[in-house]
Amino acid sequence: MSGLLSAFNVKSYRSSYSINSADTSISRSKQLEAAIPPSQIAALSSGEFVGMVADNPDQKIELKSFHCEILNDHEALKREQEGYKEIPIVKKLDSAIIQRSYLQIRQDVQDIVQSEMEMLLNDPSARHLVIRK
Repeated sequence: MSGLLSAFNVKSYRSSYSINSADTSISRSKQLEAAIPPSQIAALSSGEFVGMVADNPDQKIELKSFHCEILNDHEALKREQEGYKEIPIVKKLDSAIIQRSYLQIRQDVQDIVQSEMEMLLNDPSARHLVIRK
């Protein structure tokens, strides 16, 4: 999930002050923080989602982050699923058919490559395009 969260990082600027009897020092730092904390994402229920949108400089969006929920009509979904039909079998495949298809495709590719190589080698203006090993 860390890859997902990295897309929602924002820069946070921090300053810390240290004062003692001799002098005062100010330390400023810039850090990446999660715009949406992992704890909030981990606490989501099924159907909930959070996010953040970007805006354009000329079209500012005030509320960029959101927390929403998908509301499903479970009765309607159940009725729809009851109307599903089995997908008919168009052609029965076995491993021998798949292997033959694979070998045929492989041979077709080799034939195309050989044909193109011969065409390039037979054309004096294109012969330089072939790199010999």
